[in-house]
Amino acid sequence: MPIATVNPANGETVKTYEAMDEEELERRLQLAEATFRTYRTTSFEERARLLNRAADLLDEDTPDIGRVMTTEMGKPVKQARAEAAKCAKAMRWYAGRAAELLADERPAEADVRDSGASRALVRYRPLGPVLAVMPWNFPLWQVVRFAAPALMAGNVGLLKHASNVPQTALYLEDLFHRAGFTEGVFQTLLIGSGPVDEILRDERVKAATLTGSEPAGRAVASTAGEMVKKTVLELGGSDPFVVMPSADVERAAEVAVTARVQNNGQSCIAAKRFIVHSDVYDAFTERFTEGMKALRVGDPQAEDTDIGPLATEQGRADLEELVDDARRGGASVLCGGERPEGPGWYYPPTVLAGVGREMRIHREEAFGPVATVYRADGLDEAVLIANDSPFGLSSNVWTRDEAEVDRFVRDLEAGGVFVNGMTASHPALPFGGVKRSGYGRELSGHGIREFCNITTVWHGA
Repeated sequence: MPIATVNPANGETVKTYEAMDEEELERRLQLAEATFRTYRTTSFEERARLLNRAADLLDEDTPDIGRVMTTEMGKPVKQARAEAAKCAKAMRWYAGRAAELLADERPAEADVRDSGASRALVRYRPLGPVLAVMPWNFPLWQVVRFAAPALMAGNVGLLKHASNVPQTALYLEDLFHRAGFTEGVFQTLLIGSGPVDEILRDERVKAATLTGSEPAGRAVASTAGEMVKKTVLELGGSDPFVVMPSADVERAAEVAVTARVQNNGQSCIAAKRFIVHSDVYDAFTERFTEGMKALRVGDPQAEDTDIGPLATEQGRADLEELVDDARRGGASVLCGGERPEGPGWYYPPTVLAGVGREMRIHREEAFGPVATVYRADGLDEAVLIANDSPFGLSSNVWTRDEAEVDRFVRDLEAGGVFVNGMTASHPALPFGGVKRSGYGRELSGHGIREFCNITTVWHGA
């Protein structure tokens, strides 16, 4: 895949880039290793000062970088600006809390004495250069949610971004440099996917994090396992959105629309499978379908656009295949389902009902504004349908019954359960999944400790 900005609203190539050669990659790896030796000794106060400065610069740059993100991957520009603001918030959150999150931990005195020590503690130390392989769908946020905690922990970052968002990738390196971070603290590697394996095998790279497809995750995990290196993987998702009879059905349907089509439906944590109790199935499905029909599809640079184009031509083709397979299998298309005429990689908001287990869309992730609606006769069946997926990223549950809440929290196979609301990420809350959605956690204290050497310090009597 060429490294290029191709506007998905019209298919026009805006700018192309030459991939870095082996000599430049070697220079950057050397720089990362050398920079880490000194950066790891900087204080939390100094790192926080630099990260807060990066947040301030990002705030200033938001209108411009928002337009760049929209040009590169098609999200509505108002959502692009919101993404930039979220990144600045995460930077400030980690700048203010990293010292506390990574403070020395001291065991109970009785346990210290029992170990034969006069004193003991646990210290979190940085690992070194971390390779981040990142996707195009949230081209700022996916990177910052790795970079902010990693840099505050004393690591240095090497970014291999998706090849269709090169301007955003280069902006991130420039942002951290302008903020005052030493050149080698955060570097963008403008490369395709080919060199990733070799870079991960390099002894100077100590760990890796990947957000992306399941095949990409398998490849990185395989190499990292062979090299015995730590990885964090956030892969696909096909999140359930369960609606029970006690729910506020009107509100649930309203939120369901946003939960499905955020980021043009190209979000791992978007709700994709809507599992509705029979008692409220008709009411919910009618409201939900009408809400999907009412969305404005158009120019992503326009302020009143709800849904822009899909990011790539192949992505739209993949989505069409899933819908067509479901239609051939007998699913009902309640709205959408047909590619519009004209330029750009647009696809309409689509609702499918009557989806069976034999259909591809039941097992595969639909990465675009396509929803599937299921009928469940009770809580047990709702849980079975929700868990009948290879993915387990997050989940949404709508009910006013606390006993039902407890049951869903106990039994849903997911990294998160959001009750009477839609899944969202926040710096204070750990983010990640189970099953084929990956392993490890980003954000919160859990995220900042993922790439730390958890060191036991023991003193004899």
